[in-house]
Amino acid sequence: MPSLALTAAADPNLDLVLKVLPALVVILLAAGICGRLALMVMQPRVLGEMVAGVLLGPTLFGQLFPEAQKAVFPAEVRPILYVLSTIGLTLYMFLVGAGLDHSARVPGEEKRAGLLALSGIVPSMTLGVVAGLLLWNTLSRPEVSRLEFAFFVGGALSLTAFPMLARILYERGLENTALGRLSLMAAAVDDALAWCLLAVLSAVHLGSGLDEAARTIVLTALFAALMLVVVRRALRPLGAEFARTRELGPSAMYVVVLVALTAGWLTDWIGVYSVFGGFLAGLAMPRDPAFRAALHGRMMSVVSTLLLPVFFTFSGLNTHLDGITGGTMLLAFALIMLAGFSGKYFGCALAMRGLRFSWRESYAVGALMNARGLMILIFINIGLAQGMITQELFAMLVLVAIITTGAALPLYKLALPDRIERAEVVAPEPDVSIAGTVQ
Repeated sequence: MPSLALTAAADPNLDLVLKVLPALVVILLAAGICGRLALMVMQPRVLGEMVAGVLLGPTLFGQLFPEAQKAVFPAEVRPILYVLSTIGLTLYMFLVGAGLDHSARVPGEEKRAGLLALSGIVPSMTLGVVAGLLLWNTLSRPEVSRLEFAFFVGGALSLTAFPMLARILYERGLENTALGRLSLMAAAVDDALAWCLLAVLSAVHLGSGLDEAARTIVLTALFAALMLVVVRRALRPLGAEFARTRELGPSAMYVVVLVALTAGWLTDWIGVYSVFGGFLAGLAMPRDPAFRAALHGRMMSVVSTLLLPVFFTFSGLNTHLDGITGGTMLLAFALIMLAGFSGKYFGCALAMRGLRFSWRESYAVGALMNARGLMILIFINIGLAQGMITQELFAMLVLVAIITTGAALPLYKLALPDRIERAEVVAPEPDVSIAGTVQ
């Protein structure tokens, strides 16, 4: 019988499998260890998984053991990891959308979420644009205009880590509280607007014109309407069948996964990234709480344990943190960090206070909305690949992502200690008026 090595040498497909599987083993080991360490220091597991992804890249693993890193993550494996990471993130955000408790809606919720979204994007965008204008000579490529550079920085800083925020809320059981729902809805709006801005900047930078950017925005709106009206109605028989049998059989799971992946594929084709297609597909699912619970039971463990760490690692493989050296660069980083943190944190906190939430709740939401996670890494990887930003700015924005995400839960718990969270946030909510106020 021929050896496995000889068989792999004769079969390129088997050879690729023998390279992908060790990469997955290393990813899961690192994610498991770092996730456990994160829990030990009172951080969400997802932050540890995010850090694990960065450490497996050139920042640590590639710096200390370059040959080993090349052996574990050779060039031919990275496209496979990209596909797995995209599928994982799309399905995870699908489950987030499907898991929202529609019965928990209160009058005026959409209005309040819209105001929170504006408070998260306008101050951080404004401060980011000002920082970009000031730092253009220091950090920009010469072929990039001052205005284009400034709006890229503003767009990056206006992001909220939608998947990261969702994971934090799920780990604390807050996804269907007033604070959790408002934060998720506002983060979705912020990120969607930021991706539309990136579409405009890419069109300008690449010379494809504003017509292409307008097409992206219009198609996104049409797709959202299609999913939330037409597809939602088309899926009602699926909910009725589950209500009759109380079981998600193979046929139902085929439909569920097909809808989620097709939605992700279409939004990728439109140009706003598959994560939003997955989330919209989740919102279109039947609203029966038992259906949502069964769906999560069938899918969440595999998606969050296997596929999400692949997403974090793929992003980490493209992350270099050696671009910040010297006093000028440190001052530039401090300005970007200050603009990003204060715009989102205080903007959202003041908006929540204006909606008649308590100061504790307001600062808690400001902390959650300030987490940027790896969504900003996706954003800036696109900018780097298209030549819109330098490696130095890329490194600074990576640090912004890590610091703001790491600070999110401690600031949240400082504002809302566990005893107050259980008593005031997780407890049944009081009635609210159509103006959307909470006493």
